[in-house]
Amino acid sequence: MTTPGLFVTRLLAAKQGNSMSECEDAVYVLPPTPFDELIDGAVTASVCDGATESVLAKDWAQLLASISATRAHADPEFFETGRVFEEFAKEVVNHWGPWVDEYESLRAAQGRPLKWYEQQKLSGSTFATLLSVRVTPIHLPDRHSAQQPPSAEWRWQAAALGDSCLFHIRDDVPVQSFPVEQVEEFGTTPDLFGSRNHDSGLLTARTRFAEGLCRPGDRLLLMSDALAAWFMTADDCAAATRELLEYSGPHDAAEFSAWLGWLRARRELRNDDVALIRIDVEGR
Repeated sequence: MTTPGLFVTRLLAAKQGNSMSECEDAVYVLPPTPFDELIDGAVTASVCDGATESVLAKDWAQLLASISATRAHADPEFFETGRVFEEFAKEVVNHWGPWVDEYESLRAAQGRPLKWYEQQKLSGSTFATLLSVRVTPIHLPDRHSAQQPPSAEWRWQAAALGDSCLFHIRDDVPVQSFPVEQVEEFGTTPDLFGSRNHDSGLLTARTRFAEGLCRPGDRLLLMSDALAAWFMTADDCAAATRELLEYSGPHDAAEFSAWLGWLRARRELRNDDVALIRIDVEGR
């Protein structure tokens, strides 16, 4: 008998030619449990892909990922199309101004004050995609014996603005993809979350919401757009899933980056930063 719970793995890789300090994708998971420890309660995960053409995209993606995961973990109503998500949108945008002020002060203290053109750029918005997912246990009475402990199924809820994707995997093949359902939907101008967009109602209206049920053996894969596009175009989805599942934790980071390099060399994967969160559903 396998104890019900979740294992969570997160991996990041920079685009070819860049260092990890330049990676503009961000991931955030709560609780911050090691990949090899079973979690028996709710898990919340966020993937954010900073837009390369915007200034401080990495920092905005990291802030957006951490605040979205924290808010969604505290309040499942985050995934309703209403008040809680709008409150989050206001909160995270209101954090950006003070963050930029602190960044400017740090640069000045280091003897590297912002140039006039940097100040001009920082007065505008920085952009990133947002994908947040919460997985919650649902305890069901055992149908066969009142003497046995309850078994667990799992409900996932997701919110997405842009083209970072969730794939619900069963028997090594996707049973659902969200928010992108066809590879043709990937484009050069996805919806983005702007760091100075104070129209929280508009941000909420542009955000898509979904939910589903997992059973033991299922997996949820969260990916930024380049890896998601590769996965959706794979000739053999089951084989592609098995390739991804080769990388089970941070100890595989170097091998994961090498595999991505191999895909890029074969022109199967666009040269972009990559974020991957894997949630394995365990149970009997």
